[in-house]
Amino acid sequence: MSFSIPNFIIPDLVLLILPFLVIGCRLLIKNSKLPWRLACAGLIVVFVLLNFLPLVGGSGNYFISNWRVDDFGILMREVLTLSALLGLLLAKDYFDHGADGKPQMTQIAEFAGTVAFATFGGYIVVSACDLLTFFLGLEMATIPMYILTAWNKKDLLGSEAATKYILMGSVATAFELFGFSYLYGFAGSIHFDAIYSAAAAGTSPLLWIAVLFLFCGIGFKLTLFPFYTWAPDVYEGAPSPVTALLAVTSKATAIAFLVVLVFGPLAPVQQQIAPLIAILAGVTLFVGNLGALKQTRLRRFMAYSSIAQAGYIMVALLGPAELSKTAIVYYLFLYTVANYLAFFVFGVIGHRREESFDSLRGLSKQSVSLATALAVAMFSLAGIPPLAGFFGKFHLFFSGASTGHYALVVFAVLNNVLALYYYLQVIKSAWADEPEKELTPLRLTKRQIIVTFLLTAAVILMGILPHLSNNIFAGFSL
Repeated sequence: MSFSIPNFIIPDLVLLILPFLVIGCRLLIKNSKLPWRLACAGLIVVFVLLNFLPLVGGSGNYFISNWRVDDFGILMREVLTLSALLGLLLAKDYFDHGADGKPQMTQIAEFAGTVAFATFGGYIVVSACDLLTFFLGLEMATIPMYILTAWNKKDLLGSEAATKYILMGSVATAFELFGFSYLYGFAGSIHFDAIYSAAAAGTSPLLWIAVLFLFCGIGFKLTLFPFYTWAPDVYEGAPSPVTALLAVTSKATAIAFLVVLVFGPLAPVQQQIAPLIAILAGVTLFVGNLGALKQTRLRRFMAYSSIAQAGYIMVALLGPAELSKTAIVYYLFLYTVANYLAFFVFGVIGHRREESFDSLRGLSKQSVSLATALAVAMFSLAGIPPLAGFFGKFHLFFSGASTGHYALVVFAVLNNVLALYYYLQVIKSAWADEPEKELTPLRLTKRQIIVTFLLTAAVILMGILPHLSNNIFAGFSL
């Protein structure tokens, strides 16, 4: 009896094997650059393999009956893989030297392996067909983030941030487990199909308690109000590449969790939980935008920006499944590219200076290309046409408006005007403000120049030509 591995599971297996290869390479071969190169090459292979997978529609393909690979799962895998690759490219300079007053990082092979494990946790979340696998995937995506936050053992601020993150994360995990237990009590099964059938047959207090607990738990990972308070301290204390991973990979995994939950087992009651989603979205984006106004440190600024972005993404959850998934996948790609572009610029600045607004002063006179890249990233995150962020937010708002939530969409648009103000402050510092003292010269590696150029071009072209990749942007026809 022969056993063949279906094509759609090969990228998952490659990613699962990758961290063992990278760490094993580090143990067997005394070459400090080889593990990082192997990790980057492996992630590129995974991304290419994912783009060759055909989108199948419907419920997708199943492996061993309980591992689903559908269109949404393929596209989310691409987002997570792209984030991991960009995170490793960003991290390399922090292992070559210290930055932002923090010591140089060490053990790059183990770092790359940990990033790969966190990415595979996201794969599990979008593939799960039952509550147990769902929970294990979310935790596998979260626990490596605790480790990465405290990676720089010589940095006391990082250790403090990791402690806060673990404590808050433990409480969130308890809420999730409570929610899953009540959901199991309601349906009598851990399988999504059985929960869907039970919810379609009728509701009970057990179901609403489960929904409340689950939204509390995932609200922590998605930085929803009022569960966002950990984010500014953790984003500030963690190494910059880890902060970028938290802002993208952790957020993408959390929103994928909600999409699978809301449009899967809880689909029959989506309209009943829509008011809860709308309230969380509105308050979160307002608090995030308000908090960003007073920031002077770039990573704390990006933390509040990330909180606001979570609120915008939540608006799309109010729409029908196909439209919502399309908007969220598309926006996550744009958000990933723009967010990492900003962090690459911050990384160059932070090599010899603090990562603060004051360090951006006079940037346009030192490097027009870097100042342009930063402006493109900020304008895209603010949603200014014709950059990619505008079209991304348009799809998010259109999804929410398609089910009649016009008041929330108007509120989100007005908040976006508020967001434009603080994004313009970053651009003003780089282009208009004069430095208070003589600035240390900037040094860019070839890798930083190439990646910054490619990300800048991607932000511009993905707005003008959103169909550059038929597979990535086939979400328009999910």
